[in-house]
Amino acid sequence: MKHQDMRRRIAHAAARILAEEGALDYGTAKRKAARQLGVPDSGSLPDNQQVEEALRSYQSLFQADETRSLLALLRQTAMEYMEQLAAFDPHLTGSVLNGTAGPHADINLQLFTDDQKEVEFLLMQLPTPYQAGEFRPPDGAGQGHPRYLINDPRAPVDLVVYPAAELRNMKRLQADGSPRRLRLPQVRALT
Repeated sequence: MKHQDMRRRIAHAAARILAEEGALDYGTAKRKAARQLGVPDSGSLPDNQQVEEALRSYQSLFQADETRSLLALLRQTAMEYMEQLAAFDPHLTGSVLNGTAGPHADINLQLFTDDQKEVEFLLMQLPTPYQAGEFRPPDGAGQGHPRYLINDPRAPVDLVVYPAAELRNMKRLQADGSPRRLRLPQVRALT
């Protein structure tokens, strides 16, 4: 079988896994799909863009109604938190932004502020419990950043707090040209 055909098959199998099992990251889903298809060679794995396209296709074919209503709920919840955290320049990222959120999706928000302790102070005033931790970039480069997981009953809200100046250094677009993050007015325009 051709290399591109195998990558496409793995991408679609990974998309099915993500849509049905949720809670997995793209890398884990790709490796699991490859094992299920009997492909040990990691050189055959598709890139994240291919998996995302396959996931959109799967959701539109098999989960269109539930994906649409779930996405509306998750984006509404994200906007509520973005309003509460407005002083920290919140940006929506991840599957809720790009429209591939499934039933196990987190709402991913990036905050940009030079007063990072104020974020936790505000979180202490909210009625919803949260856990504090640290986010380290997946590539292992760079320093860790404060991370808070809010246990909202509608969906977990994952906050990562960056210094304000770091926003200028971050990539703005995905490989397909779509935005990596949006501010509240832009998120409102999606709904």
